[in-house]
Formats: sequence, structure tokens, C-alpha cells
Amino acid sequence: MFQTRPTLQGTFGMVSSTHWLASATAMAVLEDGGNAYDAAVAAAFVLHVVEPHLNGPGGEVPMIVAPAGSAPKVLCGQGPAPAGATIGHYTSLGLDLVPGTGPLAAAVPGAVDAWLLLLRDHGTKTLDDVLKYAIGYAEHGHPAVERIGSTVETVRELFETEWTTSAEIYLPGGEPPAPGALLRNPTLAATWRRLLAEAAGPSREARIDAARKVWREGFIGEAIAEFAAKPTMDTSGERHPGTLTGDDLTSFEASYEDPVTFTWNGWTVAKAGLWSQGPVFLQQLALLPDGLEYATPDYYHTLIEGTKLAMADREAWYGDSADMSPAALLSPEYNESRRALIGDQASRELRAGRPDGRDPKLAKHVEFVAGGGTILTPAGAGEPTVAEDGATRGDTCHLDVVDRWGNMIAATPSGGWLQSNPVIPALGFPLGTRLQMAWLDPGLPNSLAPGKRPRTTLTPSLALRDGVPVMAFGTPGGDQQDQWSLHFLLAVALREKVRGGLDLQGAIDAPNWHNDSFPSSFYPRAMVPGSVTVESRIGEQIIAALNGRGHDVNVGEPWSEGRLCAVARDPETGVLSAAANPRGMQGYAAGR
Repeated sequence: MFQTRPTLQGTFGMVSSTHWLASATAMAVLEDGGNAYDAAVAAAFVLHVVEPHLNGPGGEVPMIVAPAGSAPKVLCGQGPAPAGATIGHYTSLGLDLVPGTGPLAAAVPGAVDAWLLLLRDHGTKTLDDVLKYAIGYAEHGHPAVERIGSTVETVRELFETEWTTSAEIYLPGGEPPAPGALLRNPTLAATWRRLLAEAAGPSREARIDAARKVWREGFIGEAIAEFAAKPTMDTSGERHPGTLTGDDLTSFEASYEDPVTFTWNGWTVAKAGLWSQGPVFLQQLALLPDGLEYATPDYYHTLIEGTKLAMADREAWYGDSADMSPAALLSPEYNESRRALIGDQASRELRAGRPDGRDPKLAKHVEFVAGGGTILTPAGAGEPTVAEDGATRGDTCHLDVVDRWGNMIAATPSGGWLQSNPVIPALGFPLGTRLQMAWLDPGLPNSLAPGKRPRTTLTPSLALRDGVPVMAFGTPGGDQQDQWSLHFLLAVALREKVRGGLDLQGAIDAPNWHNDSFPSSFYPRAMVPGSVTVESRIGEQIIAALNGRGHDVNVGEPWSEGRLCAVARDPETGVLSAAANPRGMQGYAAGR
């Protein structure tokens, strides 16, 4: 099978990310004696600068952290709904969905606190050590990738007429940044320089905690709260102020929790809990029948139908208010009954299950779109990363690092991208829009509620063998993330190894696909029953077989599905590996 690049191998350190400058930054930190967590934090702040159309400081990040010799932990940088974000407030404005842009959609920003907590607890470097790279690119400029300019072009009119603070940065001279043109954000550089100046403390750890306090309560928190209160044009077509206040910022801290895990064929996969879509990955694994042969028509059909069942359960049972046990969703008895629903023909129904014998409850909007109601998707409202022609776009990043000591991390930063909210002029970055994933129907696991996290699509993955972490991986892609990531894991597990190790690059390069037979997590929450989008490289035989089984197959460009990153470590030899997605010509792995 054609392979774009080799799987990198070495013994010192390995990095994979969705932008080469972030990967190079992480390697620079490793070369300077830092560990995987120092490297990840430095790279994450660089991603805020060089992929502003995909993430920013006003967004969020879940991570799975596996220090050498320790069990993996989820580090949650997903902020909750503000205290004023009640269903009654939104419905009183005449809304039946949370808007896809604007301050009404802003959850408490969680990414920066999470990265600083990681640095404090697991890193070795100082704040100055890890922030200098992002400050340099923001101050002196970085060559803009093509997608920045094309994204800005989609919201040019909005920037010119309403979000004028964004136009000051992203329409220099009245035009979007041209590919390769130096893009600067001196205001963001000044924000981080002032943070460093005000974060005083007698030790490395104390200074990091001081920076966290400045973020929440100091000049940054004050500017965020002030700007969130300004009426702003959003996808509803009206100007609304947000609900985010200084008290909301002060009360939030990133936190650790245990992952949800499932073991399949000797691979144990760790994911975030039901406040994310992470268990969808595990449910798809639990639905797999024995003896499924890789890359056959049965293989593709079975995986597509399994995704539909897992995503239907996501709509009924997932959310920060869920009272459902992941163990019930992953039990052999439950999945045996669910597996029996996979027939020879494609299903067009949204078939949520009855774990523990309980009846599912869906949002009215879900029932509407599942019943055939038509929803038109406005441009730029959410995070869907595959266009109708299969071309990849994206509003999310991913980052994996493993070091010579065996420390490992998978992280999926997102939100706060340039098309989500206006740039806060005093800070140089916008707020996020993650609240658009919560429902305005009461009594659901994912109902909008103060202090509750909106169910996120962000879903890093970490795999273990015999209880030892061996691989960190993930991808941007909204609802597609746990489809593309599953296909990657199966390609790693079911295909031949390379040079005695896991063939990460071959698995990333393998033809990928996704389906949309469930409500989108993004405004306006559309659904396309029966739709499957495949890369043309999957082959005419498979395409014909899927069409013959009743799937509506959309054939995309040959390299259009997925933006995966991965690193790995062989616990027996200590050999490290890495690979990155060639699609979009932006992601790179590095290591030695």
C-alpha cells in the first residue's frame, strides 16, 4: 500500500501535531532538557498563534496524561456553562438552539488553566521557558497557512461590518492573510508578556499558580468579562450579550479525573467520560464482531453501522448531567443485543438503546431531524471538518508527545477560533462557542445548565498493552473524531508492523471515511441519514459494495478524511515512534 512518509523511530523523544511549527517547538523543548509535558505546553501555546482558525486561548482542551510508571489520567480543560446560562434565559430571547457564534455560546475558557496546571504538576520548565516560542511567533510573525486566509474570507463581511476588532488582526490592509505572508498578533504577545511580568512567586510552581490567578482574576479575566457583556451579532441574526462573568472565571479550575476504558484484543483504550463523546470510540470497539477481516466490504459496512448505534446512544445518554454508567453501555450483554441490530443493509434510523432497561430520551430537535426534518447549515457556525466534496477544513488541533523517560500525552485543543467570536481588543484572542453543543430542552443529560460542561466532541485517545501506555493519538474533526481515530487504531492493530514496531504512518495513510447519520454537535445540528463520505482511494469495489447495501456514498478527494497524529513507545525496547497526517499538508511528526 502507498505510504506518504516513513514512521519515525528513535529513542530520545517524539512529537506529532497538526502544525509543523508546533512540532518543531515541542522538539526544541525536549532538546533543551524538558520532558513531554513541558514540550506539550510550549507547543500548545504556539498552536494558538499559528492555527488561530482552529483554536485559541479562549477555547478548551481535554488531555490524557500518562506519566511514566503511572496510570493515565484525564486532565479536563473543558469549562462549564456560566452561572447565568440557564435554559430560561436563552428561550426568553426567542432561541430554540444556542447560537453557533457570539458570546451567548461561550463557556468558561478552560484551555489556558489546564495547560498551566499540567506544567505545574508534571513539567520541569518555567513559564518563560514555555511561552517564549508563542510570544516570538505572535510578535515577529509566522507564515500563514492557506486555511487561515480562506477561513477569514468566509467571514470577511462579518468582520468588516460587525466584528471589527477581528478585522484589525485578520484583514490587514483589507485583505485576508495570503499563504506564506507573515501574520502577526502583537496584542497577544503583549498579553503573555504582561502575564509573565505579573505572575510573581518564590518557586516555579508558585509562579505558575500566580499566572493562573492573573488569568482568572487579573487583567485578562477582567477584559474577558467586560467584552463578553457586549451585545454581539451571532448566528441567530441578532446581537446578544453573553452570560460569562468575572465570577464564572474565578470559580473555574481545570481538574483531573479517571478515564473510561475498554479492552479489545489486548488493546486497552482510555478516553474522557460521558461529558465528552469519547466513550463512542469504546462503544464502537465493543460492537465489533469476532473475526472481522480488515478492509473488506463487511468491514466497512459493520463499522459504519456500529458508529450509528454508538452515536445514537451519545444523543440519548451522554452529557455532564448523565446518570448513566459507562459500564452499562460497554457491557457484553448490552453490546450483544445492539450488535444484533446490524443487518445487511444500511439503517437510516437513529436507534438509541435501552441500557439497564431504561427508555432513551432525546431532544425535540433530535427527534425532528431524525424524523426527516431538514436543517440548512450556515457557513462557519461550527466545527464540521469535511465539506460536501470531502475536502478537509477544521476548527481543532491535536498534539501528542512521548519522551525518553516514557512520559506520554494526547491532547486535542480547540475552540476560541477566529470565526467564533470577535477578538477581545485588549487581549488579542476571541472567546469560544462550546455551549452550542448543549440542548435547550430540560431534563436531558446534555441540557444547558449553569456549572455543567457542554458535551464536547474533543476526544484524545491513549492506548495501553498489558496495562502499560504504548500509544497516544487523535485528530481534529468534530463528530468525525471518534470515527477516524477508531479506523486508525484498527489499521494499527490489524495491519503488518514496520521495522518491528507499530506502523503508525501506514495506518494514518490508509483510506478513511465517516458518516453523518446522527445529529451534528454544531449549530444548527443537522443530520444526513444514510450518508457516508469516503476517500476515492478506498476503491470502486468498496464504493459499489456500500452503495449496494443501501449507503448513500459521497466520494471525496483521495486525501480528504482525517487529520490524525500519533506517537508510540515500545515498553520492551524503549523505541519511540511518531507519524502525522499528510492531508492538508500541515501536520508533521518530529523526533530522534
